Amino acid sequence: MDFNETPEQTMIREAVARIAGDFGHDYFVTKARSGEKTTELWDALAGAGFAGVGVPSEYGGGGMGVTELAIVCEELAAQGCPLLLLIVSPAICATIIARFGDDAQRSRWLPGFATGELKMAFAITEPDAGSNSHRLSTTARRDGEVYRLRGTKYYISGVDESDAILVVTRTSVDEETGKGRLSLFVVPTDAAGLERTVIPVEITAPEKQFTLFFDDVEVPAENLIGTPDDGLRQVFHGLNPERITGAAMACGIGRYALDKASAYARERRVWDVPIGAHQGLAHPLAKAKIDLELARLMTQRGAWAHDCGDAMAAESANMAKYAAAEAALACLDQAIQTHGGNGLATEYGLADMWGIARLLRTAPVSREMILNFVGQHSLGLPRSY
Repeated sequence: MDFNETPEQTMIREAVARIAGDFGHDYFVTKARSGEKTTELWDALAGAGFAGVGVPSEYGGGGMGVTELAIVCEELAAQGCPLLLLIVSPAICATIIARFGDDAQRSRWLPGFATGELKMAFAITEPDAGSNSHRLSTTARRDGEVYRLRGTKYYISGVDESDAILVVTRTSVDEETGKGRLSLFVVPTDAAGLERTVIPVEITAPEKQFTLFFDDVEVPAENLIGTPDDGLRQVFHGLNPERITGAAMACGIGRYALDKASAYARERRVWDVPIGAHQGLAHPLAKAKIDLELARLMTQRGAWAHDCGDAMAAESANMAKYAAAEAALACLDQAIQTHGGNGLATEYGLADMWGIARLLRTAPVSREMILNFVGQHSLGLPRSY
């Protein structure tokens, strides 16, 4: 075993931390609350090659893996700048297209992912399907050289700053099981018949959430990714990187919170000594640190397993996402408690991170569905749903 990062990984971590630190949490919050995009931060990352760090080198990317992309996500969040679109665009969409796209599709889209000039949203969630992908009702019907998409998606992130959307649709039904067979399509965000409305949410983030309405949206057949009706397998190939990078973001939020809490506890004096000298504050912070480092280890294992094609990648990715979300919330909650009333003050930059941290407990997969997965696949228990 070797728990040391490679020199290249260490350089990525340090470089991303410097870039994000130059912008900082105040920049992130100002942009999010004004409805603006963090374009300058994205461009700085992309210009340094970090948006495309996991894209194959033959298409202009870094030729690395989810491990390195997770480092990027963690360091951004550790500087108070968690970018959800990094999880969606390079982690899910680029991964799926690189694995299942044909030569023409990879040549068409991967260079844009590599430079960061292409941003792609991902649309799977529907109002009546929830976590049950077999119940997706958005359909794609073949009509000559095009497919026509009809249906509704919701809680789709960053559509307004994306060039296209990777949409999961139902293209047929398994006659034996009655379950939908899925297919994936790249749909331009300006396609005729595609409408969107903003979902107001209490999250301080530059990426807005949308409900999408597909009304006979015409998509060229060449935009079908991979084999028709094989979309479920394709989706799961992209969901492990989503869970891993989401876990990395949660770990970064936890680091951000503990850094602030520790600095405050070292300096703040109420009873003649710094408040960090009191075990009532020191011990909860120490426990939060331990839980966070355990989550970071599982996140690194999940990324390693995915990049190596290990059969246990799904288990590690799910466990990492669960552990990291819980650790991030515990770190943030204890950081707020350490600050007392100041923990809710805008200038201390803690309470405005709560929405994103809490979201990561629910999305991209809920903690309950992860427990179902572990119970069934890790412990061999009967399926509960």
